[in-house]
Amino acid sequence: MSADSPGTVAVIGAGTIGLSWAVLFAAHGWSVHIQDPRPDLEEAVAGGLRQFAPTLLEPVAAEVLERRVRVHTELGAAVNTVDLVQENGPEDLGFKQRLFADLAAAAPAGALLASSTSGLQPSDIAEHLTDDAAARVVVAHPFNPPHLLPLVEVVAGRRTSPDTVERAMALYRGLGKVPVHVRKETPGFVANRLQSAMFREAVDLVLRGVVTPAELDTVVTESVGPRWATGGPFLSYHLGGGPGGFRHFLEHLGPGMARRWRDLGTPELTDEVIARLVEATEGAYAGHDYADLTRARDLREIAVLNARAQARTDT
Repeated sequence: MSADSPGTVAVIGAGTIGLSWAVLFAAHGWSVHIQDPRPDLEEAVAGGLRQFAPTLLEPVAAEVLERRVRVHTELGAAVNTVDLVQENGPEDLGFKQRLFADLAAAAPAGALLASSTSGLQPSDIAEHLTDDAAARVVVAHPFNPPHLLPLVEVVAGRRTSPDTVERAMALYRGLGKVPVHVRKETPGFVANRLQSAMFREAVDLVLRGVVTPAELDTVVTESVGPRWATGGPFLSYHLGGGPGGFRHFLEHLGPGMARRWRDLGTPELTDEVIARLVEATEGAYAGHDYADLTRARDLREIAVLNARAQARTDT
């Protein structure tokens, strides 16, 4: 499998994440088998291809993608000739354990078995598999939407082989992704833990009446959003320290940051809190349906990614 010789992938689960993955694989010339028991599978796949094709970084006509995609209702038929399985089922450990047992039995012996789980650990998913099957299990957690955002977190389980990690890293890199090897299993991995921490404080600020949801979103998109699109927290603070770098930053501004850490909120998502947040957020974005908001988001993200890539070539 390489950019010059794409492989065959089974995308298991045709929800938002699965369809987005399917578009990415098909755009890079892979043969894509999509399996899901949903009764509207063909319509869902066709709709997903039409929705996501225009927002690829290098657009490919939906008709071209459709020729590379086959739909299956039966798991065995979807996976019996593939190089990779990209699983996108429900976030239920028991379900995934049963599913991966079926995948290990039906897929070729050399196929990689990857899960898009947003928080379950690969060791737990592979708990009941043989050593040979568990050696091929890896988490490949994308950031939504997978066809557009570069990150994929590659996480090995206790019995995952080093070769599986290397193959996965190379495979996703060949799809234009930026794979990061998450070196220890931890709930939520890295990206979700970071955004969960920030969202916890965002919820607290809204509940305390400091800002509205729309104002909070504006604060992020006009400050840390563009900053972190060009340099993550450590580089940003390293530069924030001026010529003295990160040490100067921590020595002079670290005490204030530590005081803020102690003041960060710890809201609970009670029914009342959920109702307040939903009402405020839906009110802020009323009049815009899901498709419109998604397309606008994707186009803005494409602009950011393209501008960042251009800036790299100019320097």
